[in-house]
Amino acid sequence: MKLKALIFDVDGTIAETEKNGHRVAFNLAFDELNLPWQWDIDFYGKLLKIGGGKERFTYYLNNYQTDFQLPTSLDEFVLNVHKIKNQYYGQLVQDKTIKLRTGVARLMKEAHKNNVHLAIASTSAVKNVKSLLDGTCSPEMISWIEVIAAGDMVENKKPAPDIYQLALKKLNLSPHECVTIEDTNQGLVAATRANIKAIITVNDYTKDENFDSAMVVLNHLGDKKNYCNVIQYQDEISSLIPQLDKKYLTIELIENILSSNK
Repeated sequence: MKLKALIFDVDGTIAETEKNGHRVAFNLAFDELNLPWQWDIDFYGKLLKIGGGKERFTYYLNNYQTDFQLPTSLDEFVLNVHKIKNQYYGQLVQDKTIKLRTGVARLMKEAHKNNVHLAIASTSAVKNVKSLLDGTCSPEMISWIEVIAAGDMVENKKPAPDIYQLALKKLNLSPHECVTIEDTNQGLVAATRANIKAIITVNDYTKDENFDSAMVVLNHLGDKKNYCNVIQYQDEISSLIPQLDKKYLTIELIENILSSNK
């Protein structure tokens, strides 16, 4: 089956933005506002079960800081902290602190070469998505990305399918013509609800999540110097695993996986 579009999630998929970006930016915002909080790596992993930065911070206040005296309304306070956090996040990205994950640039380049459309489907705000792309990708690579569907463009964030449905609408493609690259169960559920097949690349935060409905789960996309490992896969694509394990994901392999997994 001909693959017409490859849709990338952003945070944790394109780059390790959660641990080294958003978490750090929240802590810097807390410092600036003299708030007595710091989120360590393990605790932030628990908060990641909540999709979206504003939603995550609201959840933290409602569940971990119930005695905190808000200086304004809850919504206003959350928006202000999140705005300052995003400024720090943009600076971290601009400073090249965050790098693309293994194989991302290679696969994007291969997709472009094979006339496969590239799109983004992210829970993050579009400003943060563009900041990350500007800080990690060349202008040429950015020009290849035809569609950005972001969290502030839809009513419901992942695991709702809204972001993927928006991406499909902008691409003017049907779900079976697309494959997404995700890193979380939330993202997988969102893609599945939109009837889009998913490939998972786990990270330290998501490696123990449930990915039973994914076509295949990898540690990363792999490249010629750093091969990927297959963690789990659907039985229908078992014949393709020798071509992928200890190698790297290609557009041809994605098309073969898509054809096998119906």
